[in-house]
Amino acid sequence: MTLPVNELIRQDLAAKPDGILEQVAESRGVPMQAVLDCLPPEAALRVPGDLYQEIWQDLTEWGVITLVVHTRDGVFECEGSIPAGTLGHGYFNIHGETPIGGHLRMERCRSIYFIDRPFFGKRSCSVQFVNQEGGVMFKIFVGRHEDRALRPDQVARFEALRAQYQKTS
Repeated sequence: MTLPVNELIRQDLAAKPDGILEQVAESRGVPMQAVLDCLPPEAALRVPGDLYQEIWQDLTEWGVITLVVHTRDGVFECEGSIPAGTLGHGYFNIHGETPIGGHLRMERCRSIYFIDRPFFGKRSCSVQFVNQEGGVMFKIFVGRHEDRALRPDQVARFEALRAQYQKTS
């Protein structure tokens, strides 16, 4: 008997709990959202994508974070603070005194995940924005100090924001 794909994903996650989630998605032929949905409840909280503006606004107050875009072709990482955004011309436009800027099609954001799990042996906390096809648009990670320790002030903000939405889920 063949196991359902979500059970196979859970087996993959149990075998390598701090591994790269995109590798699991690719090996199982599923979008990243399928993998995020198989994480244990303490590791992942899913909220509706239409909350992006209020979540984004909170993120603008965190200080220097790491923004990651992970595709099959590579991983792009950018450190900086999150600038405020405005709607215009069909995009959520972000500009400011930071290397992070651009134009996002946030109407395509179906879900937002608060992810708290180990990554290569260290705790990792991120807010991941997922599109209508179940792919991750981009991720915003809690920043790290030079010794690679998470910034405690940002962990507190992450945990408070996640708790705020946990109450409403």
